[in-house]
Amino acid sequence: MSDAAGAGAGQGRDRDAEGRARSARPRDGLGRPLPHGVPGVARQSEGIVRTPEDSVTEAQALLDAGKPFHAHEVFEDAWKSGPGEERALWRGLAQLAVGLTHAARGNVTGGARLLRRGAGGVEEWAAEAGRDRPYGMALADVVAWARELAAEVEQEAATVDARARAPRLRGGRV
Repeated sequence: MSDAAGAGAGQGRDRDAEGRARSARPRDGLGRPLPHGVPGVARQSEGIVRTPEDSVTEAQALLDAGKPFHAHEVFEDAWKSGPGEERALWRGLAQLAVGLTHAARGNVTGGARLLRRGAGGVEEWAAEAGRDRPYGMALADVVAWARELAAEVEQEAATVDARARAPRLRGGRV
């Protein structure tokens, strides 16, 4: 490979402040890239340290707005910045949000798989930690919601409305 070919290989790629490849294209509410110049939905800021209660509140607001992709970013921040003993909880919740994202995008297989994986992770964490309502979340209800939605997505093979199918993290309507 010539120096010119190697040097040009990465040119034109969007990069973040640390030099990692990161698309600057606008995104829709489900995180799908849009063409440059098209107005998109503001991205969820990454790397924000919130209290667990604030993470739940922010994620719920995003889920209620039909933005599960953005809610997953909030859960991912909690997973990465929170105490080690809670990482599996936040990872499981992030997987649930991504599962809802895929189901809303029409990805039946990926949506159902991630909903089940997240439900299993949340359920396992709750059993091991002996906590079924951390930060006011009704984990048994959230796990049941995810498994029911996964079965529905597979059975109907239809795109779901992320806003209409958002879970209630602290209980109530699911």
